[in-house]
Formats: sequence, structure tokens, C-alpha cells
Amino acid sequence: MIDHYFTILQDGQSEQEIKKSRFICYMKRVHTEEEAKAFIAEIKKEHWKANHNCSAFVVGSKGEIQRSSDDGEPSGTAGVPMLEVLKKRELINVAAVVTRYFGGTKLGTGGLIRTYSHAVSQAIDEIGVVEGKLQQELRLTIAYSQLGKLQKFLEGSDCTTKETLFSETITLICLVDEEKTKQFLSEVTDVLNGQFSFIEGECSYHEVLCK
Repeated sequence: MIDHYFTILQDGQSEQEIKKSRFICYMKRVHTEEEAKAFIAEIKKEHWKANHNCSAFVVGSKGEIQRSSDDGEPSGTAGVPMLEVLKKRELINVAAVVTRYFGGTKLGTGGLIRTYSHAVSQAIDEIGVVEGKLQQELRLTIAYSQLGKLQKFLEGSDCTTKETLFSETITLICLVDEEKTKQFLSEVTDVLNGQFSFIEGECSYHEVLCK
């Protein structure tokens, strides 16, 4: 499993007008090539009157599957530039379709490359990007007298406190980057002089909005 990934926050769209041509970029989170192709087909069906529905997608935990289509635009002026934006942003499991309604003015090869690239970049910026981190859930159980010490330590760490449960003892449910789990537990041991217990929960991806 990879320790982190980047993808779009949610499905969305963005639109711009260049020399009277409308460019609408649709983006969707996908997990298989079949999902990506179905999304592209859906947009093409919706915008069957459009001059072009160019597309690009990256699928797989390491971006193993990459596809692009110029859909009638001059070769290399639409799909590939769109794909390059996704790769440059290091996004995975995302598909993009840019629908073009021609306005009567040709943009030229360079103009098309810039416009299709910008359409995807603009959509990504408007939708937002998240980083998914592989994190280990740890349930730390401590005495009430240790709470202040532990909270001070946690405030200065990279860990996220998911929940705090109060009973005869206190249990803090923490999320720690998977590769830092041993180091984290070692540091907690030092801070609390070993006076705590812990249980490991599930190890899974948690997404955080990139600023």
C-alpha cells in the first residue's frame, strides 16, 4: 500500500469562454478504467451537440492506467495536455472531460494546448485537492492525572485526535501516519513514563484538504 496519494476533493465542473468558444471541464473521482470510460460516455451523451468532448484520466494507486483523447481536435492539442496537468498535480483516480462548443474562431495549436490545460487546472483549483494519508488508529488509555501531559505532547505532534472518551479512565483515539506509529508510541512512552495502554485499530486512508 502507498503511504499517501492526491486526488480531487469531489466531483465538479468549471467553465470558461475563449474567443467565443465555451470550454466546460467536468471532473470525477473514479477507481477503475471502466468507471472512467462510463463517465466520459455520459458526458458525451449529455453534450452530443458539442464539437468536441476531449478527455484524460489517471487510475491506480500509482497512476498505472493513463489514457487521453483529442476527440477530433488536432492530434496532441487536447487530451495529452489535459493528462499532463493531472500528472503534474500528481493526482490519481480522477477523470476529466473538457466539452467544447466552437465559437467560430480558431485558436491554433498553441492556443488549444494552453486552453485545454488551463481548463483542467482551473477546475482542479476550484474543486480542491485532498491528500489521502495511510494512518493507524491508536486507542490510548490513560489516568486523568496524565491528560495534561499527553495533550501538550499531542498538540506538538503530527497526530490527529479523533475522539476523547471519558469514564473511569480516559481513552484518546488518535490517527498517526502508518510509518510513524512505532516512533509515536515510543515518544508517548517517554512522555508518560510507560504509564498507559494502547490498542491498535484499523489502518486506513484519511483525507485532508490541501491548502
